[in-house]
Amino acid sequence: MLCFALVTYCTSTLLSYCYRSGDPVLGTRSYSYMDALCGCVQQFNLFGSAVGYTIASGVNMLAIRQTNCVHRSGGVSSGACSTNASPYIIAFGVAQLILSQIKNFGQLWWLSSVAAAMSFTYSFIGLGLEIAKFASTGRIKGTITGVSIGPTVTPVQKVWRVFQALGNIAFAYSYNMILIEIQSPPSELETMKVANRFSVAVTTLFYMLCGCFGYAAFGDSSPGNLLTSTGLKPYWLLDIANVAVVLHLLGAYQVYSQPLFAFVEEKAAKWFPDSRFVNKETKIRLPGSSKDGNYYYNFNMFRLVWRTVFVVVSTVISVLVPFFNDVVGLLGAIGFWPLTVYFPVEMYIAERKLARWSRTWVLLKLLSFGCFVVTLVAAAGSVAGIIDDLKASKGS
Repeated sequence: MLCFALVTYCTSTLLSYCYRSGDPVLGTRSYSYMDALCGCVQQFNLFGSAVGYTIASGVNMLAIRQTNCVHRSGGVSSGACSTNASPYIIAFGVAQLILSQIKNFGQLWWLSSVAAAMSFTYSFIGLGLEIAKFASTGRIKGTITGVSIGPTVTPVQKVWRVFQALGNIAFAYSYNMILIEIQSPPSELETMKVANRFSVAVTTLFYMLCGCFGYAAFGDSSPGNLLTSTGLKPYWLLDIANVAVVLHLLGAYQVYSQPLFAFVEEKAAKWFPDSRFVNKETKIRLPGSSKDGNYYYNFNMFRLVWRTVFVVVSTVISVLVPFFNDVVGLLGAIGFWPLTVYFPVEMYIAERKLARWSRTWVLLKLLSFGCFVVTLVAAAGSVAGIIDDLKASKGS
């Protein structure tokens, strides 16, 4: 985690230097990843993030039901409380059908603020519950070498799990893919340097604390998502944490989808400039606003159809492949090297006109190659995990 945090901070800082071409203050702005260099990989990963967030929301909503079921049964067994996450995934998709009609980032600030507040809420609750669980036993269940090899885990399976874990960690530091879109004046470079330093430090602190205390409390039986464990108590506080996760994901889905929405809509307007279906905006006065007020919603038919299709497709995929950790690991692996490392490094080298074989050039190239290897092994581990999960689901 510390290595990923350091790499992410360094490459995010490099990317901040590339927001403007030429002069970092007066140069031409790049408002999106596509404007800066290349956005095809970004678009794929943004869609993948929407799928990952949809799966996660369904899993956490299912956890609320299971926690309450176990509590009502006196904590005897959670087997009878198991159910399918698909209805909850679909419910999340229905909510996104509505939220996806928010036109752009500028109108999304309130949802983003709620999501940020919720992330702190469930992080503090989760950490507190893990510490309480660890304190109740008084011993560390985990080991320095991780999951023990035995009847349930073979050496090969452990290797694949290690590789998959690298993808999960990479996904946790995937904000680079929207960094250019969310940079803001004044002095974007200085603002984002401070923001990168603060965000990486805070998130890494929470990741380390939650991961270490969770593994100390549960050991080899640690679930993929600790907030879905019925072993944490009190159950009502665990419910609050899971509700906070769902609310956070409602906003995160939009933050990561808006760049893709904007990209497709801008391309459609460029390709079909005379199409009323694509370009016509109809002002609809919102309930409660006066006739001369400014509370209007700009309705666009293409936006309605395209974004609805996007949400439906991402929801259907989430229902078909509801394996959160494996999907997240694969997404993290695919996006880590190209978006978090390769493009920022190459953009910085081009922007600063670094001489070939200079010390800085060599160090950046070595960093890029090392992260490329990590991406390959993480992707392989995540694919192996998805295959195993598909076999298990067919067998059951």
